[in-house]
Amino acid sequence: MSGHSKFANIKHKKEKNDAAKGKIFTIIGREIAVAVKEGGPDPANNSKLRDVIAKAKSNNMPNDTIERGIKKAAGDANAVNYVSITYEGYGPNGSAIIVNALTDNKNRTASNVRNAFTKGGGNVGTTGCVSYMFDEKGQIIIDKEAYTKDADELMMLALDAGAEDFSEEDDSFEITTAPADFSAVREALEKDGIPMASAEVTMIPQNYVDITDPEDIKKLNRILDMLDEDDDVQDVFHNANLPEEDE
Repeated sequence: MSGHSKFANIKHKKEKNDAAKGKIFTIIGREIAVAVKEGGPDPANNSKLRDVIAKAKSNNMPNDTIERGIKKAAGDANAVNYVSITYEGYGPNGSAIIVNALTDNKNRTASNVRNAFTKGGGNVGTTGCVSYMFDEKGQIIIDKEAYTKDADELMMLALDAGAEDFSEEDDSFEITTAPADFSAVREALEKDGIPMASAEVTMIPQNYVDITDPEDIKKLNRILDMLDEDDDVQDVFHNANLPEEDE
């Protein structure tokens, strides 16, 4: 999908999130709780927690909110136990959708996810039914407006830190890594003071499905909006290529 601005999608996503800060803070709060439970409250010894903190900061989460979340997760023996669960399914025109959730009630989440797919004319499939169509990668997006130095310098820094690929889009630079190398590359960029618009491990589609029928677009957006509104849902990945919205 060369030439198609991934950063435009991220900006659109961020604007949507800005309208619902509570939602993104809930998502990150749960990720902090899980990271602390798995690796302890000290970011120096917990790379997963460092990644979540970086994600929190890129979403303008206040430092005291982050620290409060870490302390709460570390000190509360009765803290809610979140379970990570992934759903896979199909949207309109055979599009593939992956949903990652963190939940304290699997039945509620399964019911809500199924309902979102059904309302949008899609259906939930079995584990593995669409994930083979995606590659799990670390993805770091840098806004060209925020980065004023030399692009080659940035590329060499990223590749030396262990990145797999570096590409230049119209309005951004995109760095991809193997999931295991993501933390090291992100931290190398952070250490160099590189401003990151987005940094996360994501699922990148191998191929995209064009959705052009207005009814299909409406149905897919219904699925995505319902999933977006569900507090248990952390991430949604899909391979639908929707027409770009007018600015």
